[in-house]
Amino acid sequence: MAVVIAVPICLLLAVAGLAVYDRAEALGDARTTRAEVGLSLRVQALVHQLQRERGLTNGLLGGEEKFRTPLAATRERVDTALRGMRPERAVEDVIQRSLRRLASFRSAADRATDGTGTADRTATLAFYTTAVDALNAVDPVAETATRADRQLGDGLAGLRELAAAKESVALERGLLNGVFAEGAFQGREYVAFTEARATRVAALARFRQVATAPQRAALKKAFGTEDAQRATAYETQAEGAADGSALNADAGTWWDAMTVLVDDLYAAQQSVGDDVRDRADRLSHDAELDLAAYLVAGTLMAALVAGLAAFASRSLTRPLGALAEAAHEVARHRLPAAVARIQRSPQEHEEFLTPADARDTPEARSLGGTAEIAEVAASLRQVEQTALQLAAQQAGLRRNTTESLANLGRRNQNLVRRQLSLITRLEQQELDPDALAELFELDHLATRMRRNAESLLVLAGQNPPRPTATSADGLEVVQSAVAEVEQYRRVLIATVEPVRVRGHAVADVAHLLAELIENGLNFSPPTEPVEVHGWYDTEDDTYCFAVVDHGIGMSEADKERAGARFRDSGEEALLAAPTRFLGHLVVGRLAHRLGEGAQVHLFDTTGGGLSALLALPGRLLAPAQDSSATPRPARPAVSSLLNGFRAGVARAEARSTQGVSS
Repeated sequence: MAVVIAVPICLLLAVAGLAVYDRAEALGDARTTRAEVGLSLRVQALVHQLQRERGLTNGLLGGEEKFRTPLAATRERVDTALRGMRPERAVEDVIQRSLRRLASFRSAADRATDGTGTADRTATLAFYTTAVDALNAVDPVAETATRADRQLGDGLAGLRELAAAKESVALERGLLNGVFAEGAFQGREYVAFTEARATRVAALARFRQVATAPQRAALKKAFGTEDAQRATAYETQAEGAADGSALNADAGTWWDAMTVLVDDLYAAQQSVGDDVRDRADRLSHDAELDLAAYLVAGTLMAALVAGLAAFASRSLTRPLGALAEAAHEVARHRLPAAVARIQRSPQEHEEFLTPADARDTPEARSLGGTAEIAEVAASLRQVEQTALQLAAQQAGLRRNTTESLANLGRRNQNLVRRQLSLITRLEQQELDPDALAELFELDHLATRMRRNAESLLVLAGQNPPRPTATSADGLEVVQSAVAEVEQYRRVLIATVEPVRVRGHAVADVAHLLAELIENGLNFSPPTEPVEVHGWYDTEDDTYCFAVVDHGIGMSEADKERAGARFRDSGEEALLAAPTRFLGHLVVGRLAHRLGEGAQVHLFDTTGGGLSALLALPGRLLAPAQDSSATPRPARPAVSSLLNGFRAGVARAEARSTQGVSS
């Protein structure tokens, strides 16, 4: 039923949304066009003044001194128009690029007319023309979307074509102004004159194709005045001087006639712009009305849809709410509590699967609703039952695994202890040196076997295997650790400063160091020794053991994973970690058993390899028995290890902090 209602509702809302979006887009286009037409007219006002300044400057460079006064007034109008354009980012960059040298060209023209310098008339004309072309090219109306209204599009096209025609007339005015003042064409001035006329004719032809009847009449009137006819006569005279012959024409009269024509074209341009802006205003107003109507219709439609949805969902919300509440109760409270009880007492897990445990399940409650909801409630109950069964199985598996490890470890430990006692008696009775050496090797193998058995007990979470009440010297602890590794001849005990380790921690520290030493031996070349150092870190009040190898080392990612295994001593880590990393878990559990402050860190060895450092807090250290055990400053080699350790610890803490914050 919900699907049957949802499909037509969604289709109805989609159609309404598309209609509202279309009206909003039309309104945005209309408003944008209106704003851009206003900006275009301001750009053309600036262009109009620049065209006038171009013509007066060209005539002044040709020798007509009477243009000096109107040129000064025109420059002021240009500067005023430029200041008015500054907030417009659409044209500000173009102004900066095209008119940044305006002051220098003005100064050069003034010096040339004063006789204190020179100025190239052609280059000056080209500068102004380039600036005008750049402003016309960036006209924002050229990018306005006009797909919604043909009349608006024709008005914008006519505005652009009229701007191009006006620029051609103004360029011709400025060009011939200098030619008439000079008395003849020079260089490529005649070619530029003919090109300007051809551009004007083409632009006016395109304008007539899109212009309205009143706009064409205004254009015809602009070209039918006496000044326009007088300008045409001057053009005809200029056409006959293509060979460079002298021209006897009054530049001032030509300028006045062409200025009237340019002003008339500018007025026609403003009239077209006003028509376009009025059309954009009308379109904007119509779009606002349409958008308001569509919004009202959309609101009514949304209200109708909301009513239908509320009516349709009322029969579903109550049973679904009850089902959701029951699911939350199971997921957040009942199931976690049952799993926790199973894990604490796995041998009694059957009590959590009895029928009494199911009296408050969603299936047994009266939820109401359709048959589908009842099926979901039954499925939820089945999920709960399956989860409880899996939890019970997992708890039993963990218990069996731990008990198996502990049983195997205790058996091996008892056998190895008896074997070591027998080997010791044989060593005491043997007099043959060769046989005694073999007994020593056998004793060493048995010692390693004892460490493996103790590792099983450590993984199983049993008590320390070799408790002792007497403290031991740090060097003795290191020697005990070395005796429990296979390649003990490669271990170099470098510098171990005197220290006393408390009795309850001796076995764990020796076992932990043995694991680190054996790891260094396994991952370094057989010709390279593994060094063991020990020193006081007076700054942190700790004693540090460092195991340094020069082997293959570890990547940063591997070191981070190893550090995580050192820190995680729970049962989940034992079951999830690959078997080749069980040594890391043994190290982590031993460090955890030593208590707060005991830390194991890994960092790179200078020149290649890996260094492992065990830091023991002061509470694990016994008072020194004589003055020789007084802490001494670290030697240079030990100092470098200490600095590396501190840097490694700082990096590890930074990574940990970053992980928490992210």
